Amino acid sequence: MDQKGKIIIIRGDPLYTYRTLEKLGKGSFGVVYEGEAIPKNSVIQDNEIIHKNVQNDGTSFLSRINKRINTISEEHHTLPQKVAIKLEPVRTQHPQLLFESKLYKYLQGHCGIPNIRWYGTERDHNVLVMDLLGPSLEDLFNFCKRRFSLKTVLMLADQMIRLIQYVHSKSFIHRDIKPDNFLMGIGKHCNRLFLIDFGLAKKYRSSRSNVHIKYREKKSLTGTARYASVNAHLGIEQSRRDDMESLGYVLVYFNRGSLPWQGLKAATKKQKYEKISEKKMTTTVETLCKGFPAEFVMYLNYCRYLRFEETPDYWYLRQLFNVLFRKLNYQYDSSFDWSNLGLKSERDKGGGESGCIEPPEGKHLSKEGFTINFNATYLSS
Repeated sequence: MDQKGKIIIIRGDPLYTYRTLEKLGKGSFGVVYEGEAIPKNSVIQDNEIIHKNVQNDGTSFLSRINKRINTISEEHHTLPQKVAIKLEPVRTQHPQLLFESKLYKYLQGHCGIPNIRWYGTERDHNVLVMDLLGPSLEDLFNFCKRRFSLKTVLMLADQMIRLIQYVHSKSFIHRDIKPDNFLMGIGKHCNRLFLIDFGLAKKYRSSRSNVHIKYREKKSLTGTARYASVNAHLGIEQSRRDDMESLGYVLVYFNRGSLPWQGLKAATKKQKYEKISEKKMTTTVETLCKGFPAEFVMYLNYCRYLRFEETPDYWYLRQLFNVLFRKLNYQYDSSFDWSNLGLKSERDKGGGESGCIEPPEGKHLSKEGFTINFNATYLSS
């Protein structure tokens, strides 16, 4: 449905017809919906048949349309597949969805990059359709009372570093590393982490010559201020080091529950960014990581001292946390903090990946007023 509650039918894909369902959130650009993919060999794709014989049973027209589509699906054994649909107005001042769709396609091949089904234009919207994923790390963090165990943080860190390294290997930087942009998969991939929302990504070197972009200053802050690097706050052109530093703040956030520069009050966004920058620069890494293993201090200090064009030593950064993981006698069993909060293990059903979790009946999990839909992707800004 769009913001007015209307279902949007998308027919441009030669293989599938898509329809929007509930709104899930916003990415850096565009609005994201849960949707359905209906095979074109199904009569559902015929608009006249959808609307034909819709009986007035006293319910809303929208409800009757949905009922008719579901009935046709059952009759023809073509159950719709769940997808995520990102919409951007065609007349938007700075269109980004085409760029993002091309980048997703370029990045295909890594298990942590969502599969893209279709991109095109439907009436007054640019449309990007991709596989539906699970909740974001921010959603799961809230669900776990805003604190992850050290074991969970270390298991996530390994996947996150690998994902960012892959994006960098393809000559791009993400520029908006934050918990909202890391999503868990669903089904047999529910323990796999995915990286999303490449609307702010930028090429940092030529794919042919490997020539790095030039060092520049007086740049506007791109990304999310809470996790932005110190150099990004100072107006310096971002490079690979900035993605890695941002990830360091994400990991500390998971350990601490919050960051010292959260909740600062200011009259304008510019003044707020200045306050965040000042607090970030005056808080030592040792103070920031107080009470947690020294490896987090080592990680952040390493990232902060990287040169603009320098290639991060991803293996070293992963080993920092992997050695700590083994030293603490943790087992890499994919048992994350949220795995034991009312969820049923896939192992108990005799299938799926080791430690894979599935939502209980109803496909929503509630805990103290917080609800996660494990069949929906959350592309929050």
